[in-house]
Amino acid sequence: MNRLFQLCLVVAGLAGVAVVVGISRHNAALWQPAAVLAAVGLALGLKAVPALRSYQYTAWIIVAVVAGMVYPGTFKQWGGVDLRNKWLILVVVQLVMFGMGIQMSIRDFSGLASTGKGVLIGLLCHFSVMPLMGLLLTKVFHFEPEIAAGIILIGSCSSGLASNVMVYLARASMVLSVVITAMATLAAPFLTPLLLKLLAGTLIEVKFVSMMMEIIKIVLVPIMAALLHDYLKTASAQGRRVVGLLAGAGVLWLAALPLGLWALLEHSFSSPEALQVLEIFSFLLAAVVVGVLYHQVAKKLPTIDEVMPYLSMFGIIYFTAVTTAAGHDNLLRVGLLLFLASVLHNAAGYFFGYWLSRLFGLDVNSARTVAFEVGLQNGGMASGLAGSMGKLGTVGLPAAVFSPWMNISGSILANYWRKRPAPQPDAAPQPLYSSMALQDK
Repeated sequence: MNRLFQLCLVVAGLAGVAVVVGISRHNAALWQPAAVLAAVGLALGLKAVPALRSYQYTAWIIVAVVAGMVYPGTFKQWGGVDLRNKWLILVVVQLVMFGMGIQMSIRDFSGLASTGKGVLIGLLCHFSVMPLMGLLLTKVFHFEPEIAAGIILIGSCSSGLASNVMVYLARASMVLSVVITAMATLAAPFLTPLLLKLLAGTLIEVKFVSMMMEIIKIVLVPIMAALLHDYLKTASAQGRRVVGLLAGAGVLWLAALPLGLWALLEHSFSSPEALQVLEIFSFLLAAVVVGVLYHQVAKKLPTIDEVMPYLSMFGIIYFTAVTTAAGHDNLLRVGLLLFLASVLHNAAGYFFGYWLSRLFGLDVNSARTVAFEVGLQNGGMASGLAGSMGKLGTVGLPAAVFSPWMNISGSILANYWRKRPAPQPDAAPQPLYSSMALQDK
């Protein structure tokens, strides 16, 4: 099998040569398929190089970017299906978030008591450094309004599963990482639209309540379904009965909606806000139903929990390709500047996340954890919100550029720190400004 992957590297190299030849001869029929083949060959071939295996997922995201740029029409519509349809994007992003939730546990929140200071510092850094740095970058690079809003949006989202993976690779504090991710996710429905309204309200129209509802649908609903599955693993008989009754009521409610119940609700409640609340109520009932059904499937197929992260990865690759295709023309115009902005944005998150944590007295391992939690954003959430606005090719574009780069930089930083274990913290760590003994070595 290893020889097969080595052969893929050879194919990638030959395809790379074909790309150079095709571009030099202005032969699109040669270089375009060769570019996709080179990217796919590299993504498969990295498995043959032990030191580079951790970059395979990032390589597949690059495949999505290359394919979306080379064949944009293919990733905009398949047959009569619009791949940019907001409901399709919503379902895919919910799948990604559900896969993220499967890796979480209700027990993770128990770490809040022992990591309270680190969590507070992590959340403050996360929801201040990245949004403000995003705003600064829009002032420096003078992007058009919707792309500028997208930069602020990716900076205002919560952290995602990528931060937990990088913290694990770096051998930093997994408990702190998971709790910060969980708390940032819970805070996102309020803080993300608030920050976007304050920092990007002059760039695009930001409907605070509508965006808050979208984030609940995109993030909290699928994670709630996943945590319900976790709860049912150890629930008492009475707890399972209560959940079963809720699921049964949910099935009846959801079945009645297309049969005239929703039309009746629209007639009875003229207020858009009331209908939004009813819509969220329906989504939450759906989360209960999905959580129960998934739990039943998982009992018969225990390996399904191991498969879900791969489905999440597929979802991220999917909307990366679709977003790239939708923003093809914009990327040709500002792609290089947008990439540079993403590099600076991501680096600022690592830098300020680490050093602000040290300034406030966190030990080196905790500071490394916060650096990842600040620098790595939830690109799926940003893409889902951009899709719900119908602005996937503009507002969603920075997320499509930021996400591949953050995985590359995060992997590099994680491996660097993994080879340089943090010194053990003192029993009572002092702030950086009062003690040089805690310097990272």
